[in-house]
Amino acid sequence: MSTLISDPIAKNGSSVSTESDPAPARAAESSAARAIIVGAGPAGLTAAIELQRQTGVKPVILEASHEIGGISRTVRYKGNRMDIGGHRFFSKSERVMKWWLEMMPVEAGAETNGQLHYQGQQRDVPEPKQAHVSENEDLVMLVRQRKSRIYFLRRFFDYPIKMSADTFRNLGFVRTMRCGFSYLRTTVMPKREEKTLEDFIINRFGRELYLTFFKSYTEKVWGVPCDQISAEWGAQRIKGLSLKGVITHFLKKTLAPKPAGDLSQKQTETSLIERFLYPKYGPGQLWEHVAELVKAGGGEIHMGIHAERVIIEGNRVVAVEGLNDAGERVRFAGDYFFSTMPVRDLVRSIGAVKGQTVPGDVNEVSEGLMYRDFITVGILARKLAVKEKDGAKLKDNWIYIQEPDVTVGRLQIFNNWSPYLVEDDEKTWIGLEYFCNDTDPLWKLTDDEMKRYAVDEIARIGILKAEDVEDAHVVRVAKTYPAYFGSYDRFDVIRGYLDGFENLFLVGRNGMHKYNNQDHSMLTAMTAVENIAKGVKTKSNLWAINTDMEYHEEKAEKQPVAK
Repeated sequence: MSTLISDPIAKNGSSVSTESDPAPARAAESSAARAIIVGAGPAGLTAAIELQRQTGVKPVILEASHEIGGISRTVRYKGNRMDIGGHRFFSKSERVMKWWLEMMPVEAGAETNGQLHYQGQQRDVPEPKQAHVSENEDLVMLVRQRKSRIYFLRRFFDYPIKMSADTFRNLGFVRTMRCGFSYLRTTVMPKREEKTLEDFIINRFGRELYLTFFKSYTEKVWGVPCDQISAEWGAQRIKGLSLKGVITHFLKKTLAPKPAGDLSQKQTETSLIERFLYPKYGPGQLWEHVAELVKAGGGEIHMGIHAERVIIEGNRVVAVEGLNDAGERVRFAGDYFFSTMPVRDLVRSIGAVKGQTVPGDVNEVSEGLMYRDFITVGILARKLAVKEKDGAKLKDNWIYIQEPDVTVGRLQIFNNWSPYLVEDDEKTWIGLEYFCNDTDPLWKLTDDEMKRYAVDEIARIGILKAEDVEDAHVVRVAKTYPAYFGSYDRFDVIRGYLDGFENLFLVGRNGMHKYNNQDHSMLTAMTAVENIAKGVKTKSNLWAINTDMEYHEEKAEKQPVAK
């Protein structure tokens, strides 16, 4: 027996058709073209609003959770807010910068006639094509100073490493000499073929600096040795950054005149950027706003829908089926389909339909794809035990924990992302980040056990005292990082298969199994929509979007084979 019920999550009052038995439900009929978008993160929401802007296609978003923003969401806890992983709103893409500012303009106090004033300098703010008019004075971007450091040997080192007296003093004379000679040796005899991440980093920093500042943290993140990770990860995340680049940056900053430039800082390597935009109440504020615009424009967002079947006919996808929170099966038919779900889950969803067979080699590679999961422990403390040299509170956004006697990989100080993330600005609100697999004992700890574990670790390395902790909150995020090992070196097999479905578009980080930043995920969605609008059949331009290319320029086609 079938029953039509109203979706309790869809705030726009739309209804979906559900079935109480396992058979798929009949989708509501519509004469307008529809795009079914799996995932309400940056890529999915960008695709939705760009479809509304550029086409007559109606976006219908299916989100498994009850939160907007994916890993770019803002977590709320007792008046405090957490940014999962930390999101700097910076892009070398002028298009993305303008898009953000259309949604949320720069705070009034930082803007004068289109100029951003920073430390006595003027920085041009990209002019949005069409600024969104809002009566909400909180819907603004703050301009924040970037500061990240490494915590190693119970001391702070600049990140990226800087040529400074503090660095040499903290390393000590012997270790500094070893690092210098190691780098010189590498410049004379580099590894000719960079197959692994270890090769990639050593060629740019030398073996001694690699062992000192990169190996421990990277292996905390991925859980495998660096010599088992593809060099492609380095090409995507730290391409262009090297000891030579650090020295050059230092000399230019110290000796050269400081010309005015725009906030997008296109000539600055991403890891060396010193200013960025940030939504007043965290990244989720922007994406929640975008979601409201999508609904106001006639789009649908259905929460609590776990997509588990993808129905295909020939070389086209025709529908997605999922289960809602009540366990009822829901069917969404459409003309176009965007997937931001993990590639492994997508392939399984195709194979889960009776009569549909996924090729054996595709299944094999898909099941071999690996992911890293993520835990953040928010800790509210009266104060930290460490301070700046002048006695002030730490100014860091991120602190990379290199200490080998703890498993915590990185620490965020939410106060420094935005003071509005903290209810009581006299308190310090930090996030301890752990990287693991969902099969690890760490993942299986209860929330209370995880809180105690985190407090013990951060107290052990001297960041705070346990008696100063007032509260804590645990957030777990599965499949946060698509891995560049496992079967990844054969990913082109999966790409060839999925690209064969002419109306299916893989976008976003997990959707493409690429460790993209937020802006790259948005650009993949924008490009996919443009392909639809212009009738472009190839999808190679989606895969060409990479971390350090000039995104608006076309890149030569190439298959994504790991190097």
